[in-house]
Amino acid sequence: MTDILLEHFLTYLVVPVWLLAGLADYFCHRASHIERTSGVAESLLHLLQFGEVGVPLLAALFLEINAAVLLIMLVGLVLHQATAMWDVRYANATRRVTPIEQHVHGVLEMAPAVATAVVAILHWPQFVALLGIGDADFALQLKHSPLPGWYLGAVMLGVTLCGALPYGEELLRTLRTRQIRARLAA
Repeated sequence: MTDILLEHFLTYLVVPVWLLAGLADYFCHRASHIERTSGVAESLLHLLQFGEVGVPLLAALFLEINAAVLLIMLVGLVLHQATAMWDVRYANATRRVTPIEQHVHGVLEMAPAVATAVVAILHWPQFVALLGIGDADFALQLKHSPLPGWYLGAVMLGVTLCGALPYGEELLRTLRTRQIRARLAA
């Protein structure tokens, strides 16, 4: 029963909140006009963070959870946290980061940590195997019992609408502004 509650907590609360926080962060960036302040560099940091959580998310959605997937998730989490600190340091030096955006960042930092913790709890023997307790399975294989197609489709649609498209638009907007500034300076 506890496993089902944890799975539902992860799939129906953590993942949707995470996706919506990503979209909220995009709107915070848009409101602060990052194309005129921190520009392309910050936008690229956002895309890097998107990849650092996207790879572990895809692994967890489509692969059997074992020591290999847990390791992918842990490495992604550490890289994402490091890049998030880099991003916030850069953003604070180049533009005003509002209290709302700071709170959104808190959700964006905690959601992958919570997701990783829940997956580790649900697959505890493979998690502790990473620490040398038990036999770790590092084979990458598709899930024996795939997640429902409707859920995978909903998550992929959410990733597209709340992440890929908005942050792609942000990068294009910052590149366009940089190009206009370069032409005006010439």
